[in-house]
Amino acid sequence: MGGELFGTDGIRAVAGDYPLDYSSVYTLGKALIFLLQKKGLEPKVLIGKDTRESGAWLEEALFKGIKDGQGEAVSAGIIPTSAISLLTKQYSFSAGIVISASHNPYYDNGLKVFSSQGIKISDEWEKKLEKIILTTKEDVKREKTQIKPASSFLQDYIEFLESQFSQVKLQKKIKVVLDCSNGASFSIAPHVLSDLGFEVIVLFNSPDGKNINENCGSLSPQNLAKKVVETKADIGIAYDGDADRAIWVDERGKILNGDHTLFVLSQFMREKGRLRSNNIVATTMSNMGLEKAFERLGLRLVRTRVGDKYVLEQMIKIKANFGGEQSGHTIFLDDCPTGDGILTSIKMVEAMAERNLPLSKLVEGFEEFPQVLRNVRVRKKIDFNQFPEIIKTMEEIKNHIGDTGRLEVRYSGTEPLARIMVEGQDKSLVEKYSLQMADSIAKYLGR
Repeated sequence: MGGELFGTDGIRAVAGDYPLDYSSVYTLGKALIFLLQKKGLEPKVLIGKDTRESGAWLEEALFKGIKDGQGEAVSAGIIPTSAISLLTKQYSFSAGIVISASHNPYYDNGLKVFSSQGIKISDEWEKKLEKIILTTKEDVKREKTQIKPASSFLQDYIEFLESQFSQVKLQKKIKVVLDCSNGASFSIAPHVLSDLGFEVIVLFNSPDGKNINENCGSLSPQNLAKKVVETKADIGIAYDGDADRAIWVDERGKILNGDHTLFVLSQFMREKGRLRSNNIVATTMSNMGLEKAFERLGLRLVRTRVGDKYVLEQMIKIKANFGGEQSGHTIFLDDCPTGDGILTSIKMVEAMAERNLPLSKLVEGFEEFPQVLRNVRVRKKIDFNQFPEIIKTMEEIKNHIGDTGRLEVRYSGTEPLARIMVEGQDKSLVEKYSLQMADSIAKYLGR
C-alpha cells in the first residue's frame, strides 16, 4: 500500500475534500507527468470516469495539472475501469487514470492510476506521487474547460468484448437481466450483450450523477434477484459503479458471488484448455468451501491480501492466468490485465451456453461455509497490535475456531473501516464471534 493517500484501490475520499480537492488532484496530474518524464516516458495519459457528478471537475483538474506539467491528457469519457487498463496498453499511453470510487456512494470519488502496461502502478510509484502531493502546497483555482471524449476508445472496447464471444453458438436464447448500478456500464453492457444475441432486460441504467450504486449494483442485488424470478430469466448480472466487478443471480433467484465465478470458470477454462495452471489466485476473503471444492477437483487455491492489484501480482509471480476476489473482481490475464465485469459476464454466459446447463447446476459442488462479514467504523487506522485487548480477543476466537474456520481482521483500503470476516461450520458461533470481535474493536477504535 502506498501509505497516507493511496489505499488498496488508489486514492478515495469525499469529492471536494482533501486529497480529492481541486488543488490536490491538479498536483497529482502534474506530479504524474514529472515522474513519466523522469523515467523517459512520453507524457501522455488516458483518462476515463464513471457517472458521478464530481467526475467532470475532477477530470478538469487532472487535465489542467497534466497540461501545466507539459503533458497531454486524452479523455475516453464515461467508460469502465477495465477499458482504461486495456486501452492504455493497447495505444501505448504512458499512464491511465480512472476517476471512480467503485461501489461507494456518489459523494465519494477516487483516482485509480495505471501504468503503461495497464496494471495499477506500483507501491513505489504511489509513494513518489504521495510525497509530491504532501509536500506541494498549490492553491489552484478551478478552470471550467470543455473536454471532448474521443468516441473511438469506447468503440474499440466494445469490439474487444464482442470478439470474446465470436466462436460461441447459442443452442437457445438466453435471457439476461442486467443491473448496471447507474454507473459506467449503463450503456455499454446492454449494447454488447444485445449484440451478442441475448434477450436483455436492463435495470438501473439511468445515471443522474447522484444515483450511482444507490440501492442497486453488486452490493445491493435484491431488486435484481426479484426481477430474475419475475421474468423467468436465466441469469441476473450486477455490476458496481465502474463495472470492474460482477456478481450473479441464478434462475431461482439465489445471489452468487465472485467465489462462484472462480468455481465455475476454473473448471470451464480447464475443459477448454485455457487454464495455464492448476493454481487459482484469490484473497483471504474467499470462502473455505471454495478451497475444499478445488481440492476435490485437483485445483489449488492460492490466497493473497485483499485487493485485485495483489491478486494480479500473485498471478504473475506464480504464472497463473486466472484469479479474482469474492467481491466480484475476476482477472483473465490472457485477455485483460485487470478485473472486467462485462468480460466476466461474457465468460460466465459462455459456460452456461456451451454446457447447456442453468447456473444453479454449474455451481453445484461448491458448498459455502457459514461466513459473516462485519464493518466497524474507526476514528483512525491504528495498528491492532497496539491494543492488547483486541489481540487477546483475536487469539481467543482463533483458538475456539481451530482448523474448522477462519478469522480475518483488516482495515479497509478505501474507507475508515475495520473489516471482520469470521467463517466456520456452526452459523450461530460464527455470528457470536463476529459480534465479539466487532465489540472489541469498537471499544478501543470506534468513533
